Amino acid sequence: MKITHHLPDRLLMAYAAGELPEAFSLAIATHVSLCDDCRVRLAGFEAVGGAVLDEVVAAPMSAGSLAATMALIRARAVENVGPPPAPARRNGVFPGPLRDYVGGDLDAVRWRPVAGGVRQAVVHSDAAGIARLLYIPAGVAVPDHGHRGLELTQVLRGAFRDETDRFGPGDIEVADEHTHHTPVAEPGEDCICLAVTDAPLRFRSLLPRMAQPFLGI
Repeated sequence: MKITHHLPDRLLMAYAAGELPEAFSLAIATHVSLCDDCRVRLAGFEAVGGAVLDEVVAAPMSAGSLAATMALIRARAVENVGPPPAPARRNGVFPGPLRDYVGGDLDAVRWRPVAGGVRQAVVHSDAAGIARLLYIPAGVAVPDHGHRGLELTQVLRGAFRDETDRFGPGDIEVADEHTHHTPVAEPGEDCICLAVTDAPLRFRSLLPRMAQPFLGI
């Protein structure tokens, strides 16, 4: 897998610091599990963060803090007693972080039709962001749109092109308010992506705008 589109440092640093919403953390964890380059850079940021923590002056704590923390850990351990998780599948479309959210691989996804053969499945949603899987048939275009916020699109299988470049397996596209594009899945293989947004898209065409409230995009 040759990955040519990577995460910017600002997102890797925010992820290392634990500052990102869950949906965006999922996208970054998924990409990092595929990309050696971003994984090395993330490790560097985490090392810097650890060094900074070593220099922080310890905050005073009450005498019972340690005992209370250990009690919580023991209680959580009792709650989680059960059979060990099934071993991760070695073959499949989804990397480990995403597979954990879906509860399996591609065959576990419950797709919902969007339009023109495009399907989606929301894997996480809260006030800070939505993570959804997109299934785009080969040769099909996603409606022309812009963005009101940040969007990360991680390619899992197949490829798509837009006005900016080509994005193949392992690549991640970072789009923001300045991005307006029409992604088109390349011929020959259906494209499956993980897309994360923190705001609704901006469609130019009337029909996508009418369907938008029902599809949550």
